[in-house]
Amino acid sequence: MSLAAYCIICCRRLGTSTPSSKKRTYWRDIRNIIKFTGSLILGGSLFLTYEILALKKSLTLDTQVVETEKMKSYIYVHTASNRKESHGIAWQARKELHKAVRKILAASAKLLQSPFADTFSTVDVEDHECGMWLLLKASKSEDRTTRLEAVQAMSEAHHWHDYQYRTVAQAYDPRTLVGLARSQNSDLRFFLPPPRLPPLKEDSSTEEELRQLLASLPQTELDECIQYFTSLALSESSQSLAAQKGGLWCFGGNGLPYAESFGEVPSATVEMFCLEAIVKHSEISAHCDNIKANGGLQLLQRLYQLHKDYPKVQRNIMRVIGNMALNEHLHSAIVHSGWVTIMAEALKSQHIMEASHAARTLANLDRETVQEKYQDGVYVLHPQHRTSQPIKADVLFIHGLMGAAFKTWRQQDTEQVLTEKALEDEDRYTTCWPKTWLARDCPALRIISVEYDTSLSDWRARCPMERKSIAFRSNELLRKLRAAGVGDRPIIWISHSMGGLLVKKMLLEASKKPEMSTVIKNTRGIIFYSVPHHGSRLAEYSVNIRYLLFPSLEVKELSKDSPALKTLQDDFLEFAKDKKFQVLNFVETQPTSIGSMIKLHVVPEESADLGIGDLIPVDVNHLNICKPKKKDAFLYQRTLQFIRESLAKDLEN
Repeated sequence: MSLAAYCIICCRRLGTSTPSSKKRTYWRDIRNIIKFTGSLILGGSLFLTYEILALKKSLTLDTQVVETEKMKSYIYVHTASNRKESHGIAWQARKELHKAVRKILAASAKLLQSPFADTFSTVDVEDHECGMWLLLKASKSEDRTTRLEAVQAMSEAHHWHDYQYRTVAQAYDPRTLVGLARSQNSDLRFFLPPPRLPPLKEDSSTEEELRQLLASLPQTELDECIQYFTSLALSESSQSLAAQKGGLWCFGGNGLPYAESFGEVPSATVEMFCLEAIVKHSEISAHCDNIKANGGLQLLQRLYQLHKDYPKVQRNIMRVIGNMALNEHLHSAIVHSGWVTIMAEALKSQHIMEASHAARTLANLDRETVQEKYQDGVYVLHPQHRTSQPIKADVLFIHGLMGAAFKTWRQQDTEQVLTEKALEDEDRYTTCWPKTWLARDCPALRIISVEYDTSLSDWRARCPMERKSIAFRSNELLRKLRAAGVGDRPIIWISHSMGGLLVKKMLLEASKKPEMSTVIKNTRGIIFYSVPHHGSRLAEYSVNIRYLLFPSLEVKELSKDSPALKTLQDDFLEFAKDKKFQVLNFVETQPTSIGSMIKLHVVPEESADLGIGDLIPVDVNHLNICKPKKKDAFLYQRTLQFIRESLAKDLEN
C-alpha cells in the first residue's frame, strides 16, 4: 500500500509540475519507483525461493526419512487444552505461507493437468507425520515397485504412535492391507479389529445357523464324498437340534462313536461334521458364491472365535476361507469381513499348522506378489511371508499312508503305533524340520508340503465312498501342484512310504501331457524314505479284524502281488534311467509295531531298492525313517547334502 501511495504522489507531481521542471522530476520519480519496486520484487523473490527450497529440503522423502524417525524418543500424550499454543509471528507467517504455496501448487496442477508433486503433498502436516503420509501415498502409487517398497517400509516402522498405526489402518487400500499381513515384521496395530458380527436370529444358535448354511448350498452335481459329508452333517445336526429341544440323542445315526450319554449333545462334533461338508463345498467356485451370499463369512468368523480351544475346528474354517480366496471376485468380501486381521494374527502363531493355513489363505489373497494359487492340501512351509530373497528351486514333501503334511516331517519323538490311534495324536506340532532346519540352511528354496486323506481300512475311512487309487490321487495332486507353479523352477521330490509311489506315478503322468512337460524338465532329484517299490507285507499282517475284513484300496495296492505296482515300478525305472534323475533311497532296519500283537518290517530292504541311486539302511523303524532326531543326525545331513548337490548349479545361478 505504501508503494502504491508513493506511485500516486509521483504521478500527481508529474502532472502539476511546470514544463521546465517536468522533465527532471519525471526521470527522478521513475528512478525512485524502479528503486523501490525492484528492491521489493528482488527481496520477495529471494524470500519465496528460500522458503520453497527449505520446504523441499524438509519434506523430500529419501531412504533416510524412516531411519530419522526411528531416532525420535518423544512419547505422544493426548491432552485437552483450550489455550492455543503461541509460536510467534514468524512461525505463524511461515505456516500461512506454506498453506498459500500449497493452494497455488494445487491450483496450477489442476489447471495444467499435471500431477501434484509429492514434495509438497504434506506442506501443512506436522513434521513427525510426514513420513507416514508419504508412505501411505506411495503405497497407492501406480508403480508396482514403489508400492512394494512403501509396504516394506511400513512393515518395518516400529517407532510410530498408536494413533498413527490406527490412522494408516483406516486409510490404506485392500492391497496394502494384505501386503502388511504377509510382511514378517508388521505390527499388529496396523490391523483394525473385525467388524461387529450381526446378531443371531431369535431362538437360534450357531449350530443351527451352520446347518442352515449347509442346507442352502446346491445339492446337485456333487461327487459322492460331498454328498456323503453333507447328508451326514445334516442328519447329525437334526438329531442334535432335536435333543436340544427336549428329545433324545439317537444312537442309530452315524454319530455312534461320539454319542456317549443322553444328557449331553456333542455339539462340537456336529459342527465338525457340518464344517467338513462345507470344506468340500468350498472347493467348488459356485458354492463359494453361495457361502458368501448367505452370510457364511460372518458365521464362520463367529464359530472361529467361539472355538479358540478347538484347533481342528479353526483349521477347517481356515481351509474354507483359503478355498474361497482362490476366487478373486470374493477377495473384497473376505477383506471387508475382517478375515485378513485374523489371518495376520494366525500367521504369527508358533503353531506350524495354524501359521501354515493362514499363510495359504493370505498367499491366495496376495495378487501383488504371488502368481500361484494354493489349493486345499498344498501348504508352503517356506517362505510364508513376502521376501526379497529370490526363490531358485522347489522342494516338495509328499507323505505316505496315515501321514499328514506336518506331523510326518516332525522330529523323531516317542514311539508311535501304526493304528487308528495315530490319528488321535496331538493337534499341534511345534517342530517341522523342513520349515526350520531346511529353510534356514537353504533360504533360496520354496518348501511345499502336501496333504491328502489315507486310511488302513475302509471301516475307518473319512469318506467310505472315496476309494481313490494311486493313479487317481496322482492326477489330483499333479493338478494342484501345477496350479501352485510347480514346474516353473528346478524341483526336488521328497517322499515317505506310499508318497513315493505317488511321486513316481505323477512323473509318469506328467511325461504324457504337453502342458506338464516343465515338471519333467525341471526335476533334478528324488529322495525316497522307505518306499515299497516292490510292495509291502502290511496288507498280509492286518491284525485288527476291521483291517483284515475291510482293507483300504491303498493297502491293497501295496501288496506284493499287485500288478499295478509292478507295472508302475517297471515303467518308472526305465523312465528315470532315460531322464538320468538323481535318486537317493533310505530304508528302515527296525520293525514297526502293527497293532498290539505283531512287529514287522513294513518295507524290507529289497522292496526299498528302486534299482538306481544309493540305498542307505538307517537304524530306525518305518515311522521314524523320515524324522531325524536332531539337526546333525546323519539322516538330515545326508538329505541336505543330496539337495545341495542336485541343485548346485541352480543355486549358484
